[in-house]
Amino acid sequence: MPSDRCTGDRYTVHAFAPVLSNLDIRHVYGSSVIARLDRRYLIVLGACLTQFTVVGLLFSYGLFFKSFELEYGWSRTLLSSCLSLAFLVGGILSSFGGYLSDRYGPRLILAGAGALCGVGYALLSQVTQPWQLFAVFGLFIGVAMATNDVVTLSTIARQFERRRGIMTGVVKVGTAAGQISLPLVAAFLIALYDWRLALLSLGIGAAAVLLFAALLMKSPSASGGTDDKTEAAGVRLRDVRRSRTFWMLCAIQFTFISSLTTIPLHIAVHGMDLGMSPALAAMLLSVIGATSVVGRLSVGALIDRIGGRRALIFCFLPLTASLLMFLAISAPWLLFASVAVYGFGHGGLFTVMSPTVAEYFGLKAHGAIFGGVLFFGTIGAASGPIMAGSIFDLTDSYAPAFAVLAALATLGLTLVLRLPASRPTVDGD
Repeated sequence: MPSDRCTGDRYTVHAFAPVLSNLDIRHVYGSSVIARLDRRYLIVLGACLTQFTVVGLLFSYGLFFKSFELEYGWSRTLLSSCLSLAFLVGGILSSFGGYLSDRYGPRLILAGAGALCGVGYALLSQVTQPWQLFAVFGLFIGVAMATNDVVTLSTIARQFERRRGIMTGVVKVGTAAGQISLPLVAAFLIALYDWRLALLSLGIGAAAVLLFAALLMKSPSASGGTDDKTEAAGVRLRDVRRSRTFWMLCAIQFTFISSLTTIPLHIAVHGMDLGMSPALAAMLLSVIGATSVVGRLSVGALIDRIGGRRALIFCFLPLTASLLMFLAISAPWLLFASVAVYGFGHGGLFTVMSPTVAEYFGLKAHGAIFGGVLFFGTIGAASGPIMAGSIFDLTDSYAPAFAVLAALATLGLTLVLRLPASRPTVDGD
């Protein structure tokens, strides 16, 4: 097969070997199309599909709150706690997932996680007791979440050195696409059939998409990426614990991730409380997804130019502003303006941390170090939704929860301002 040279990006794609050891993807798309692709962009596609499905389903879960409330009388604290358990399990396992990705590559790990995710959402259609809900979120969805960010984004970081930020942003556009479309699909299925069949359909579809995406995720060392030679540079995992910057990044992750897990879960039902229909409330999630596309791509490009510290500042400002706006708004239509501002910060913050970790600590143990940062953010990810649900159950209002999240975002911005501007040394930075 003839080679195809692309001078604009300074790479050469030779006769395209099978992307997968057991599946020749040329039989699916045709060899003439595949021959024109840099193999790294198939990895980008696989990462996009993974993010699209996993995060899109998480965004859709809040639309089922009313169904569970009407069917079983379960409180929002209970329903939020299940998702918090999934975040907790995912965070605890994230560093281990990053280690496995560093050692064995992403494909097998993501395939197993994809199967668990699909089965988990399908099983949600059959739950009748609270313990079953917790079991599904803890054993299936939570384990699947442990690999979503750490494996996909660490793989991208290894593949792209000069364009690491923008390619991370591109992958996170897949997340935004899921946030936009899957809640609408879920709302449509609920209206057309019922909530049980909707969850079953989403689970089956998720398993199919995630397994296909995993097949695209070739091991970095074997994918032919031009940046492979830089993989070994960086700080060792056992040395990073002496870095003050590492612990600051962990604390920063905690301060913003609580908002990024709480708002998507509760904002739709908050809109319904203000008088919106379920379909209109689902549009709030789609607006977040749409504006987060701008945040992901803008921040991804900015990281490559100005570095992680300044990009973090650029993300925290709209996040803090939007949380203060939520406090002051009671008119449903104004909620759309607030979630638009929030969405920009949401997208940027989900993009910025992986390239920032690579900037400070290199790629030698990127997956495990990034997983460690995600683990310490797990406390915020798990506690935020429970806090908001509990406050609503006690006060019939989300305003106190928005105030707590705004205070955390302000603290996070303060910590970002204290980060070093360049790569630190390990011994106390």
